[in-house]
Amino acid sequence: MAETRRTRLDTPLEVRRRPLVRRPTFSPDAFGKFAEEFARFMGTARFLLWMTVFVFVWLIWNIATPKSLHFDTYPFILLTLMLSLQASYAAPLILLAQNRQEARDRVIAEQDRRVNTQAQADMEFLAREIASLRMALGEVATRDYIRSELRSLLAELEDRGSQAGPPEEEAG
Repeated sequence: MAETRRTRLDTPLEVRRRPLVRRPTFSPDAFGKFAEEFARFMGTARFLLWMTVFVFVWLIWNIATPKSLHFDTYPFILLTLMLSLQASYAAPLILLAQNRQEARDRVIAEQDRRVNTQAQADMEFLAREIASLRMALGEVATRDYIRSELRSLLAELEDRGSQAGPPEEEAG
C-alpha cells in the first residue's frame, strides 16, 4: 500500500507568493565607488568654485532682481534648506568613502606586514649563510696565506743553500 503523506490540520499550509513589487537591487561595490567619486569631487577646488558660484548667483538673483522674480526672500530659507540637505547627504557618503579607504589600507598594511616578515626571515637566513661561509673560509687556505708560506719556504731554502756553500764542481 502506498504511503500517503499526512498533514496536520492544526498547522497552516505554506503559501509562497511572489511580491507584487520587486525590491530594487544594487551592488554595494558600485554604490561605494559612487561614494568615493563623490567624496573626491567634493574635496576639489572645482566643487568649491561651483558651489560658490551657485550661492552667489542665488543671492544676487534674490536680492538684485525685481521682487516679483524673487523665489527665496532675505533669510534665504530655501537656500539654507538646500545646503543642509546637501551636507546631510555628503557626510554619510564621505564616511562611506573613508571606511572603504580604511579597509583597503588595512589590507595593504597586512600585505606589507607579510612581505616584511618574509624579507626579515630571508635576511636572517642569508646572515646565517654568510656566517657559515666565513667559518668555512677560516679553515680554507687563502691565496695570501699560501703566498706567505711559499715566501717563507723560499727564504728557508735560500738560507740552507747559502749555509751549505757553493756546490762543488765534479772533476771530469
